[in-house]
Amino acid sequence: MEQSVSAKTNIPDEVANRQYGALCYRINRHENVVEYLLISTRETGRWAIPKGWPMDNKQAHRVAEIEALQEAGVKGKVCKRPLGEFAYTKLMADGERRPCVVQTHALKVHHLVKDFKERGQRRYAWVSCEEAAARVAEPDLKKLFFQIEEKAKSKLRRQVRQQIQLFANVVPSSRTID
Repeated sequence: MEQSVSAKTNIPDEVANRQYGALCYRINRHENVVEYLLISTRETGRWAIPKGWPMDNKQAHRVAEIEALQEAGVKGKVCKRPLGEFAYTKLMADGERRPCVVQTHALKVHHLVKDFKERGQRRYAWVSCEEAAARVAEPDLKKLFFQIEEKAKSKLRRQVRQQIQLFANVVPSSRTID
């Protein structure tokens, strides 16, 4: 049986409405909190995460990483394993509404770049998990924010414990003065 392929993208039709997204986060070390990046969509201005269509010869997590750089100007470490998926309806430039499923990958942001492809075309906000979930419309994306929040907080707690232990090993014990 022959597989039907989109002439525009060389992507099989059964994944033509598949997109790949990056749920971008960073650790604010001054406040010991996790912050999440939201960007506005160009078409409707609603809050979303960086995402895009499959790219020839690119793995899903690499597409998510590229979209994060192009749409939001962020670089970091992307997780190969998907965090999960969410569905939404994309409004195309011609007015068509297309149902899409976004495979989402976590991306820990290490660096912000000044010049990137879509600079000036969107709004950006670094927000708490609760605020991110309140701003996005998609129920499954809301769940993904809370899912990664638990993982990030657990990792942050481990790091704080390690720092405390390191500090305890460096600071000399107090001596009594006679």
